[in-house]
Amino acid sequence: MLLGIFSITQPVFAQDEGSDEDELEQVITPDIKRRQIKEDDLDTENFELGVFYGFLSIEDFGTNGVAGVTLAYHITESFFVEAAYGTSKTQKTSYELLSGGVELLTDDQRDLAYYNLSLGYNFLHGQIFMSDKWTFNNHFYLMAGAGNTDFAAKDYFTTTIGAGLRFYTTDWLALDLSMRGHSFEHELFGEAKRITNLESRLGVSVFF
Repeated sequence: MLLGIFSITQPVFAQDEGSDEDELEQVITPDIKRRQIKEDDLDTENFELGVFYGFLSIEDFGTNGVAGVTLAYHITESFFVEAAYGTSKTQKTSYELLSGGVELLTDDQRDLAYYNLSLGYNFLHGQIFMSDKWTFNNHFYLMAGAGNTDFAAKDYFTTTIGAGLRFYTTDWLALDLSMRGHSFEHELFGEAKRITNLESRLGVSVFF
């Protein structure tokens, strides 16, 4: 009788051990579905579209607000090309203010607009630590280019140099603090004169 009981319980223990091994195997080696990522699906974000506002110091015409848009293409991590368009409205010259009724330019001629195309170089890549949880990537950049300035109903070939600090709040949003120098030659006062208009601005841009 004892042999019969032993022979009945033995398969039960064997079955329990087998089920325990199956459960342990499922815990150790779960069924993982691996997602296949195609190279075309990766977000390269080489294009950058931005807007900016700042101040443009126009020689003989005071410091005025300036606003504009930029479109950049990042060739590599270090080099990029940028097209920019900006507008401003100039003040009266000191001569006009002192003389009383004399006006060198009409109201429409005081509107200034420029566009340019520049090559930029990023350097000194680093990070800004705002707190233990907030860290932003950043870098400095230099740029130089050429374009056109429309002012006083005339077009002037213009060279541009600039420098700035750009830091990224996310992988697609960036803030830009920068300065530009726009140089061209005009004859508004009778003699040829080369001037450099300094611009300081703050911009925000998105990458796509």
